[in-house]
Amino acid sequence: MEEKIGFFARLKNGLGKTRENIVCGMDAVFTKSLKIDDEFYEELEEILIMGDIGVRATTDILNQLKNLVKENHIKNPMECKDLLIQSVKEQMSLKEENAYRFETETAIILMIGVNGVGKTTSIGKLASQLKKDGRKVLLAAADTFRAAAAEQLQEWSCRAGVDVIGGDEGTDPASVIYDALNATKARKIDVLLCDTAGRLHNKRNLMEELKKIDRIIENKMPDIYRENFLVLDASTGQNALQQAKDFSEVTNITGIILTKMDGTAKGGIAIAIQSELGIPVKYIGVGESIEDLQKFDSDIFVDALFNIEKNEYLLGGEEC
Repeated sequence: MEEKIGFFARLKNGLGKTRENIVCGMDAVFTKSLKIDDEFYEELEEILIMGDIGVRATTDILNQLKNLVKENHIKNPMECKDLLIQSVKEQMSLKEENAYRFETETAIILMIGVNGVGKTTSIGKLASQLKKDGRKVLLAAADTFRAAAAEQLQEWSCRAGVDVIGGDEGTDPASVIYDALNATKARKIDVLLCDTAGRLHNKRNLMEELKKIDRIIENKMPDIYRENFLVLDASTGQNALQQAKDFSEVTNITGIILTKMDGTAKGGIAIAIQSELGIPVKYIGVGESIEDLQKFDSDIFVDALFNIEKNEYLLGGEEC
């Protein structure tokens, strides 16, 4: 229980700049507005969009808020805060059953993402957590195009205490996956985590590479449970959302890992991704330590963003 409380506190701290960017602006609108009118909604709209929540998600949130205001016969703008929080939570809600099946089945997870987003680091952290949970983990260094990618993954494999299968720089990534699948079968591995190249600037090459990997997995281990995790840097805001859209065009993204949430003013991108794309955020990173990569819970995220504890909205929780 202490670990969860500790992470919630770190999450709240990590979302401090996002809170200042979004929530404090909302509080000002709620406080100064004399009535709920078009101007009131326009000011909220501007704050949400500027907070990287995105146009579509913002429109959906505000439409839901308007319906709730009408249904509950709300006249005082100050009474809209809880309704807005409720609307944000509903937009983010993706009640995905068996969201973490890879924790209990033999699974392969392809980690996808452009350079610099924290992909290899996320693999290492996830490998360490899975091993601590009693899973037998193997890493595949299939990002053979980026200099030192294999060395970085090797370093993480040592820290996590798991093995890694790799190849020389420039090796066909699919051949690394082939070798890793053979090792998975021979060693009775539970979870195979694969680092892949994120050459989004050339979608055709990336698509062909992923198709080739798909064929090899289908031939070697057709019954293995599969996930494709896209790693995104939350601090890039709308650029992260665009990357998610672009990668979705070339492969089936089953989950998002949002890194670098701590210290960014653009944490609202988590709301945009789940609301606009319907792709679940599976993990969120709020620090450098292994424990700072945590499973994502939209309710906990919104509570941390709005500084809510014990279902109570704490308006005075921070200086705005």
